[in-house]
Amino acid sequence: MNLYPIKAGNFKLDGGAMFGVVPKVLWNKTNPADNKNLIDIAARCLLIEDGDKLILIDSGMGDKQSEKFFSYYSLWGNDSLDKSLNEKGFHRDDITDVFITHLHFDHCGGVVQWNTTKTGYELAFKNAKIWSNEEHWQWAVNPNAREKASFLKENIMPIQESGQLNFISRTENAFQKNSELGFGVLFVDGHTEKQMIPHIEHNNKTIVFMADLLPTAGHIPLPYVMGYDTRPLLTLDEKKLFLENAATQGWYLFLEHDAHNEIITVQHTEKGVRLKEVFTCQDIFN
Repeated sequence: MNLYPIKAGNFKLDGGAMFGVVPKVLWNKTNPADNKNLIDIAARCLLIEDGDKLILIDSGMGDKQSEKFFSYYSLWGNDSLDKSLNEKGFHRDDITDVFITHLHFDHCGGVVQWNTTKTGYELAFKNAKIWSNEEHWQWAVNPNAREKASFLKENIMPIQESGQLNFISRTENAFQKNSELGFGVLFVDGHTEKQMIPHIEHNNKTIVFMADLLPTAGHIPLPYVMGYDTRPLLTLDEKKLFLENAATQGWYLFLEHDAHNEIITVQHTEKGVRLKEVFTCQDIFN
């Protein structure tokens, strides 16, 4: 098995929204804001090469939205999904499976693109199975008012219409490997219903793709919960259990949204679980 970080782009989000009730004087120490109160955010996806499988976890927000839409997110840098795949020696047509942790636009938008005439949409990965889970899918296609702006029909319905949509079954054990994908999945409900957190065994290490359970290293303290989370008190419980296990077991946490820290480990301290070490993907994957 080989693992590759795939940089699908960079954007900015409001720091207050990203840290909820935590005062700026605290979160600004780890995630400094610009003069518009925006903090740097990455869309760092993960590519798994395992035998004849080439599995992409998440896809960034894609490029089909309007200029007005993208202006809300202050895109920066020159990273893109295609560029990053090409740098690793792959093309999107090589992808056999796309695993979507959840259907918010910044995680799944790259799965769907305009067709050549811009008269409709098509899947960007024509040879891939697209993986979600049935409970989250129903949550996304019948969105609540709070999340409606994140669940975009143009990102979701073309997947259903393509015939390439597949659902994985929920298990209670994150280390019970899915027979088709080869990794285990933890289901969490604080951020959104049935978000999926992959646990990947690689070179005697457990690599956990954190998605929005832990967006950045700055979110490690328990009260540092995003304002975007639909059930923040549940996130507290889910984070506490997860981080305690991660510290005890020495898991390596792959941060999808941290623009400056790629992989971290955590440790038990008198103040609770805190940051231990920071690594690059090259440190851990090679």
